[in-house]
Amino acid sequence: MTKIRIAIQKSGRLNEDSLMILKNCGISIDNGKDQLKASARNFPLEVFYLRNGDIPQYLRDGVVDIAIIGENVLIEKGEDISIAEKLGFSKCKVSLAVPKSVKYTSVHDFEGKKIATSYPNTVQMYLDKHGVKADLHIINGSVEIAPNIGLADAICDIVSSGSTLFKNNLKEVEVMLTSEAVLAVSPKISEERREILKKLQFRIQSVLQARQSKYVLLNAPNEKLDAILRLLPGMRSPTVLPLAEEGWSSVHTVINKDKFWEVIDELKAAGAEGILVCPIEKMVL
Repeated sequence: MTKIRIAIQKSGRLNEDSLMILKNCGISIDNGKDQLKASARNFPLEVFYLRNGDIPQYLRDGVVDIAIIGENVLIEKGEDISIAEKLGFSKCKVSLAVPKSVKYTSVHDFEGKKIATSYPNTVQMYLDKHGVKADLHIINGSVEIAPNIGLADAICDIVSSGSTLFKNNLKEVEVMLTSEAVLAVSPKISEERREILKKLQFRIQSVLQARQSKYVLLNAPNEKLDAILRLLPGMRSPTVLPLAEEGWSSVHTVINKDKFWEVIDELKAAGAEGILVCPIEKMVL
């Protein structure tokens, strides 16, 4: 049986989040310790555990069909590789940083400076866009130490919380791009495997939509029902059911998590009671 081959990061946070989204899609991976390849028991899929920086070339060569990878890695090493889906996790920035003691005014302050980075192509494109010439010192590993030991004047690196910069007495001064995990597709994927990809994407989209939503149940007096319903979104429209107590109804709906507290406050003010909020595991639209 034909299986689609997916690459994920060998270790680290992206590895854990990638396996979690596959699990949430109902895919069970036979995953032994230190395996470089594993198969799914209940979906035509094989997992390849690879170094993050190697994944674009594996996609390009058709060794794997798809991959869960940071968008920043594709920008650096695989701009020719298409993205099928943005996955909404492992969000970060790729930024330029300088020592805290340095007075910074604009990107032109990097003119003639030495920048340590693991992302030379990304940095070069950014500097070229602003007409700045600088020397790039390529480091594979921890670049934050470079200014402290006199190796560079500045660094370019991934920034999540900013705690690593803070510990190394650095400050973020330019955000070059924002990134998140994406589902990337090999240009050599076969039509047969593309059909499997469609099924996987359908599951992923259902999981991602659910993560963005909350299921809300509430009770409302019938005389206030119209005002409450005007506040509510829904997949099509809210569901309204009569309660055993005369003059009251139960209302069921789905609310986007980004607007959740705002809507809840408005519902309470409009007379809603007994508001119950539940997570949604999957949402099929």
